[in-house]
Amino acid sequence: MHKILYDITKFSILDYEDHLSAILWFGGCNMRCPYCHNADIVFGKNSIQKEEAINFLKSRIGKLEAVVFSGGECTLYKELPTLAKEIKEFGFKIKIDTNGTNPALLKEMVERNLVDFISLDFKAPKEKYISITSNKEFSSFLETLKYLIQKGQDFEVRTTVHTDILDENDINSIIKELHSFGFKGKYFIQNYMHQDKILGDLKEQKRALNRDKIISNLININFRNF
Repeated sequence: MHKILYDITKFSILDYEDHLSAILWFGGCNMRCPYCHNADIVFGKNSIQKEEAINFLKSRIGKLEAVVFSGGECTLYKELPTLAKEIKEFGFKIKIDTNGTNPALLKEMVERNLVDFISLDFKAPKEKYISITSNKEFSSFLETLKYLIQKGQDFEVRTTVHTDILDENDINSIIKELHSFGFKGKYFIQNYMHQDKILGDLKEQKRALNRDKIISNLININFRNF
């Protein structure tokens, strides 16, 4: 039997707003963001059988409302639409956490009504994208972003901020770009919370982001962990 999952979180009230959820974690990622606190998942080999996840979710019908696909990067798995379809048939909503670098798969899932909500990571402005993510697919990310806006898909955008690598000018650049594309959803600016085990060698931030310098009148901005 094919293993595509790293682990299961059986209950969460935080990962899909206003929904009681389970989280399916997918091992592996096509980015190496230094602040990532899911290093074990990024490098981890998948250890959960699909059938194990399905059987667990069957036992939670009527108790949970939704399933979150997270990682790692869940859209690396071509089986994702098939899995989503199976889970949808149980009556669950599906949320996807993604870096947006697989627009073809995400488009398929949106067109087939296999996803209800998406959290899209806007890692950095174009000029810092490669240095922060070790990934060259900024154009693929933009394709995803523009498609979700054009389609009217329910989604949020989020950026994790460690001020040693992203500053107020970078965040304002992202805000202006989102505004220029006509983004109407919520934009979450997430403060880096230091942990000992992260992907890179970042230390505690030397200073906090100055929220007074962030452009606040163009899109719906929300601050997390500040």
